[in-house]
Amino acid sequence: MPEYVETDQPLDPLMIAEDWMRSGKDVAIATVVETWGSAPRPIGSHLVIDKEGHFEGSVSGGCVEGAVVAEAVDVLEDGTPRMLEFGVADETAWEVGLSCGGRIKVYVERLG
Repeated sequence: MPEYVETDQPLDPLMIAEDWMRSGKDVAIATVVETWGSAPRPIGSHLVIDKEGHFEGSVSGGCVEGAVVAEAVDVLEDGTPRMLEFGVADETAWEVGLSCGGRIKVYVERLG
């Protein structure tokens, strides 16, 4: 695995995914594909997840990452991509912490 040099800049989740895959890990990627209202992260934001639930990146600034990671682990197990939607109109939105008033749609798929 490459050695990362500590900087003030966050690591690119896509580069991390590539490194993880090269090291033999199963990897899923979650991508923000649609936003409405006050969304915490823009379209195109990524979160990469391995089978053990380790993750890098962000799709919501921390609001729904836990729920996305759990779904991504399922995607890695069964290979079926998922489209997830989070927003304050959904009763589950408060459970996963998305309280910014917006909504996001996140596509989760296996890489490789």
